[in-house]
Amino acid sequence: MPETRPETRQSATDYQALFRGALARLHGERRYRVFADIERINGRFPTALWRRPDASTREITVWCSNDYLGMGQHPAVVSALTETARRCGVGAGGTRNIAGNNSPLVDLERELADLHGKESGLVFTSGYVSNQAGISTIAKLIPDCLILSDAFNHNSMIEGVRQSGCDKQIFRHNDLAHLEELLIAAGDRPKLIAFESVYSMDGDVAPIGRICDLAERYGAMTYLDEVHAVGLYGPRGAGIAERDRVMHRVDVIEGTLAKGFGCVGGYITGSAALCDAVRSHAPGFIFTTALPPAIAAAAIASIRHLKQSGTEREAHQRQAARTKAALLDAGLPVLATDTHIVPVMVGDAEACKAAADRLLERHGIYIQPINYPTVPRGTERLRITPSPFHGEAQIAALTEALVEVWDALSLPRAGTVFVEAAE
Repeated sequence: MPETRPETRQSATDYQALFRGALARLHGERRYRVFADIERINGRFPTALWRRPDASTREITVWCSNDYLGMGQHPAVVSALTETARRCGVGAGGTRNIAGNNSPLVDLERELADLHGKESGLVFTSGYVSNQAGISTIAKLIPDCLILSDAFNHNSMIEGVRQSGCDKQIFRHNDLAHLEELLIAAGDRPKLIAFESVYSMDGDVAPIGRICDLAERYGAMTYLDEVHAVGLYGPRGAGIAERDRVMHRVDVIEGTLAKGFGCVGGYITGSAALCDAVRSHAPGFIFTTALPPAIAAAAIASIRHLKQSGTEREAHQRQAARTKAALLDAGLPVLATDTHIVPVMVGDAEACKAAADRLLERHGIYIQPINYPTVPRGTERLRITPSPFHGEAQIAALTEALVEVWDALSLPRAGTVFVEAAE
């Protein structure tokens, strides 16, 4: 019999047009993101090589890295990574369920538990995944759990809340009175309060101790994201909760290895039972390849160094303060913060992109524009993150460049509505 073939029909859906339309909408809203091609130079942070579209290169100064302390280039960290890679190879060999644990990863989890004063730690492939998997799994394991989430929480926390399938209430940012209202209304049902220590866009800090007061009064668990604080605050670099001496009162502390510690990966720390339960139930842990041994070894070296050395933290705070002072003295619209994050407000997406482009092309300074949905519309900004390695000459060059850009583009100066809108 002759071979029969299924009838060929043309789809009524133009799939590629849908993708092009989605991109066109971003362009129309001036929200289309362009990533600069930048290569970090070991030993010369914050100097990097920028490769232009024509393939020519130029040395630039990076002012927006989340490698806050430059630990990604620390000799002990680099040595730990390279030595472990020579011994163990590059990859982890699969998920931990398939390939088993590797010794550096086990040691890393013990190091993190010790850092935060908890019984146990659990490492994920990124800080995003640790929040997404951690919050969703913890909440799912608590029958009838109500999640109370700060309005300014990171997208990874929002996704964790959403994927839990639990009821949620959003409390106004750092508003303890509103949080208490919601706790009272929730009654005796189980509750999980999810919040951050340092909020990465405005640079403000949560009142951790007072949130713990409310949690204890109304029978809630606490889940604290210390991503933008670990390595940077506290006597051993455990974060704001350690600095404020309330670390022992927080049930779950989440963090990253990719910012203050200069590596990659995320983690949660808490009771042994909680971490084991997440390990045993979280799809984001069970079904993803483990962190490679070399990365784990590098993270251990970074954590151990910062547990014992306050030199980097002191220099970081000093240079952040000097940068803020220089920009404020120049009349630039710096949003006041108590942390190392220095937001310079623009208030318009197109102008923010134009400012970033001019800084890079004319002055060799790289600062990525921050637009919606990362921040609300009307509060677009340049987010500057000084490090211990940004010297006085670089601070002066940044200030001069920003003044030139603000004058050339007629951008708002200090005291304008854009700063007020973000507060």
